[in-house]
Amino acid sequence: MANTTSESRPFAERRTIDYIPDSERHGRPVSQFTLWLGANLQITAIVTGALAVVLGGDVFWSLVGLAIGQMLGGAVMALHGAQGPALGLPQMISSRVQFGVWGATLPLVLVCLMYVGFSAGGTVLAGQAIAQLSGITPTSGVLVFAALVLLAAVLGYRLIHGLGRLMSLVGVVAFVYLFARLLANHDIAALLAIRHFTVADFLLAMSLSASWQIAYGPYVADYSRYLPRATSTSRTFWAVWLGSVVGSQASMTFGVFAAALAGQAFAGHEVTYVVGLGGGGIAAALLYFAIALGKLTATTLNAYGCVMSVATIATGLAGRRSISAAMRTGCIVGMLAIVVWIALAGQHAFLKAFSSFILFLLAFFTPWSAINLVDYYCVTKERYDVPALYDPNGRYGRFNFTGLVVYAIGVLVQMPFIATGFYTGPLVGALGGADISWIVGLAVPALLYYVAVRGNRAHVPDRLILPGDAAASVAAASATWRTQPAARAAGESPR
Repeated sequence: MANTTSESRPFAERRTIDYIPDSERHGRPVSQFTLWLGANLQITAIVTGALAVVLGGDVFWSLVGLAIGQMLGGAVMALHGAQGPALGLPQMISSRVQFGVWGATLPLVLVCLMYVGFSAGGTVLAGQAIAQLSGITPTSGVLVFAALVLLAAVLGYRLIHGLGRLMSLVGVVAFVYLFARLLANHDIAALLAIRHFTVADFLLAMSLSASWQIAYGPYVADYSRYLPRATSTSRTFWAVWLGSVVGSQASMTFGVFAAALAGQAFAGHEVTYVVGLGGGGIAAALLYFAIALGKLTATTLNAYGCVMSVATIATGLAGRRSISAAMRTGCIVGMLAIVVWIALAGQHAFLKAFSSFILFLLAFFTPWSAINLVDYYCVTKERYDVPALYDPNGRYGRFNFTGLVVYAIGVLVQMPFIATGFYTGPLVGALGGADISWIVGLAVPALLYYVAVRGNRAHVPDRLILPGDAAASVAAASATWRTQPAARAAGESPR
């Protein structure tokens, strides 16, 4: 398989949602490990872990619940990431198989809201770190941070992986130091011996970490799609899973201990408290740098993913295969402008709003994950028609109403079980306040979708069809479309 050398590849990325040909594939699965390790060794993950204690849990059972949710949610996330090398596409364009070329717009819009929400929360914390590091105001810190994200997202894929490698190194050193400082003068065994198990608190901890992992699902393949096509699914899965689970569990464990030991000194003052552990001088400056770098890595992922989602929406509606460099930059600027506005407006009420936001996100992304994974691994069995993903009149049609209906059911069936600051379902009280919506949101749509489509596989090609096989794709799509006149008249996918 021919790959261009690193010297012949331009540093600035030129592709958006178009297929990555073999000649441009490069890298190894270890790059996925360092990217997701670095992306999760960050202040927002610390805050997320702290919530398990801030909202009522003890240390021992919070750590156990976070670890279980981490592993389960990480598996969902890594299964998405493993699609990248085979398809050579960013994550969300594959939703056109399940929802139709136009129908995929619905989950894409919701994904963009997710990017904005996570980015705004991270920008608040990064702005604080930059302000403390440089002596400017927090507002100026937010603006400086946004400019750095803009530069990194415009340059794209290679710089993002470089940030991941740098942050994985800086993050490991910083966290080893922080754990040593935090635990040096405290009896951790005594803290772990205090155990007050409640189902609600345990499930809350699981939901916090599972939601953290599942929320990566809509863009994880964006960062594995340049790997050589021969890269095995299992190697990609384990590289993504280990990096994300190890990184996030380390951060959340620190957050649990910090919240338990510091109490009110931590909540609402997360950046100041973390840096205060290092004392002053050079150590404090390096910790502020590590916090800012961690948020730069994660927020760049969000901005880059937003470009992929907006490009997928625009090209699907316009019948195009990619967007221009100017439009790509414009998307990043527009997204960051909204992020900055939200960050500046909400920077003083971050912790409570963020906890509600990440839990409520589950209602919209677990059904999408369930449908996408069941279709890819159990129904089509990795046999996609890549050229047809760009054609509203092709194999997958404009709308796949089966996928859209199952998705809507998957969202609605979670409502009785959701417990957030935005909304609390009627069955939450009977469960002692526990939020199990993410479990329902994975299981129900996965089963419904599989049952609904398993008997009708006319849309499934007999093999993976790539752009080089365009003639075969057109012939297969035409034959299928001619046999489905009713579906064609309705603009529906022939499922």
